[in-house]
Amino acid sequence: MKKKNLLILAGIIPAMVLTGCGGGGSDKSADAGEVIVYNWGEYLDPDTLDMFTEETGIKVVYEEFETNEIMYPKIETGAVAYDVVCPSDYMIQKMRENDLLSEINFDNVPNLKNIGEEYLKSSREFDPENKYSVPYCWGTVGILYNKTMVDEPITSWDVLWDEKYKDNILMQDSVRDALGIALKRLGYSLNTTNESEIAEAADTLIEQKPLVQAYVIDQVRDKMIGDEAAIGVIYSGEAIYTQRENENLEYVIPEEGSNIWIDSWVIPKNAKNKENAEAFINFMCEPEIALKNFEYITYSTPNTAARELIEDEDIRNSKIAFPDASEMERCETFQYLGDEVDNIYNDYWNKVKSS
Repeated sequence: MKKKNLLILAGIIPAMVLTGCGGGGSDKSADAGEVIVYNWGEYLDPDTLDMFTEETGIKVVYEEFETNEIMYPKIETGAVAYDVVCPSDYMIQKMRENDLLSEINFDNVPNLKNIGEEYLKSSREFDPENKYSVPYCWGTVGILYNKTMVDEPITSWDVLWDEKYKDNILMQDSVRDALGIALKRLGYSLNTTNESEIAEAADTLIEQKPLVQAYVIDQVRDKMIGDEAAIGVIYSGEAIYTQRENENLEYVIPEEGSNIWIDSWVIPKNAKNKENAEAFINFMCEPEIALKNFEYITYSTPNTAARELIEDEDIRNSKIAFPDASEMERCETFQYLGDEVDNIYNDYWNKVKSS
């Protein structure tokens, strides 16, 4: 949904077997077996995979996906018996309700203690008893704008419908994100099941379409860095990265509210290496490893011990990476609304895209 995809050319890259360079010799690796991981593109530091193998002797077979919707059918059909997957909140709810997940044995994940209670509490919206998931990254959706290309500070989603920015607006090519923006702008919940509200949101997106330069996912980052657009909808972690590359860029969570998301590690029910999966999740929760991944992908970490290790005060106290509670209160987490409502959203999104 929200990841840097520099390695992905078309959806999913081929599986890569990544093994450590030292520590775990070949005998140890053979004894320890493997773990098959399915994650978003460019969503962890590759060095941490080598470090995991060095520490445990467990080989990592690693595949990447581009969206939750690409990932889900592969888990549902069991086409590949993945051991660890990193879906988003609403998709975890869907997987749990459809009995696709295995309960995690937290005796094997003692580093769960490093995850902040507030993130475990938020996770209960899609994993009510915290049985199936461990938070990995989180963030918000907002507007990134170039201060040299807009007339005033941006505070509202309304700017995405402002005709003076025609051909300078980048929208997310995602059904829930795009319709969610329109719904929040109209004062509705981004989890509405009211078809008339969804239809109204779709109509406003159709009205907006002539103003949009492109519907993109990861390309918004590079286009904004390169001054190819004035305004873009972006995920907060990408915003941190873009500001490092272009000092004229500013990120805001609009006043109408937005989406706050959590991506978490889960173990599919058909996993063949469950204990190795738990070892992998536990390793990713080590403070030093969580910090290494945060520094690589710039998405907010729920690992409070890792946050304390951030040396750069500007990043540790960043309002983009760690927004104030007042901004969080305006945000909602996407929920799985059921297949029937999903189909309604998809139908209206198809109307937007085909109009």
